[in-house]
Amino acid sequence: MALILAKADYFPSEAMPVAVADRAPQPTFPPHRHEFSEIVIVWRGNGLHVLNDRPWLVTCGDLFYIQHSDCHSYESVNDLVLDNILYCPERFRLGLDWSQLLPLDDADYRAHWRLTTRGMALARGVILQLEQESRKTDLLSMQLAEALFLQLALILRRHRYVAERAGELPEGEQLDLLMSAIQASTARPFDLAAFCQHNRLSERALKQLFRQQTGMTIGHYLRQLQLCQAKYLLRNTELLIGEVAARCGFDDSNYFSAVFTRETHFTPSAWRQRFERASKSQPQTEQQKE
Repeated sequence: MALILAKADYFPSEAMPVAVADRAPQPTFPPHRHEFSEIVIVWRGNGLHVLNDRPWLVTCGDLFYIQHSDCHSYESVNDLVLDNILYCPERFRLGLDWSQLLPLDDADYRAHWRLTTRGMALARGVILQLEQESRKTDLLSMQLAEALFLQLALILRRHRYVAERAGELPEGEQLDLLMSAIQASTARPFDLAAFCQHNRLSERALKQLFRQQTGMTIGHYLRQLQLCQAKYLLRNTELLIGEVAARCGFDDSNYFSAVFTRETHFTPSAWRQRFERASKSQPQTEQQKE
C-alpha cells in the first residue's frame, strides 16, 4: 500500500489553495499518493522518479504535473534539488478555466515536460514569493498566493516543451538544445561533435555546463535514459529482450544484458519476472473474480 500524504500536514489552513515544499536535497522516498495535486520542478542533481510505475531519469529542468490519483516515488538520488508546488483545485477562487493550464482529473494529460532555462529563471522568482505568502492564513495572503500560482502556471505553460520533439523546442539556451537532442537519441548513438558543429557550440564548454547542472557526464546521462526506457519496456510490453535492446540503442543484446545487469543487479529477464510475480500476487477485485 502506498503512503497517503494529507492536506493538513502541508497547508497552513483549510482555505489556503497552494503550498510550497522545497526539497534541498530530495531524499529517496517510498511510493505515495496525495490528497492534493502538485507540480515538481527539478533545479539540480539527478535521480530516478518513478511515476505510476514508469521510471524517469530526472535532472535540472525536468517538470512534472502530479495529479492526486497518481502514485510516485524517488530512488537513486544524487544531490537532487527540487520544489514541490502543492495545490487544491477545489479551493481556487479566481473563477478561471484552470483546465487550460493544469491537469484536473485528466488521465490523458502529459505528466512530464522540460522547462527552458529562461522559464526556470522566471519560475524561481515567483516560487520564492509564493513560498512566503502560502505560509500565512489571512484572506489577502490566500488571494495573493492564488494569483502567484496563476502566474507560475502561465510561465510553465509558455516555457515548457516536450523533450523528445526537438523540432518543437522554443528558442532557448545551450542546455535546452542539448537535452532535447539527447532525449531524442535514446534509440541511436548520439554524436556530440556533430551536434556542437551544427549548433556552433564549444564541445568542451558544453560538457562542463552539462556536468555542472546535472552532476553527470553526457554519456552517463544518455546511458541512464536508455536503461530507464528498457525498464519500462520490460515491465509493460512483451517484446523480446533483443527487441528491447534495439529500441534502447543497443546493437548487441548480450552487451545490453551485461550493462542492464551491472546497473540494476537484475538480468533483463529477472527484472521482467519480478513484476510479473508481483502482478500475480496482488489480490483480485470483486469484478475480476466474477
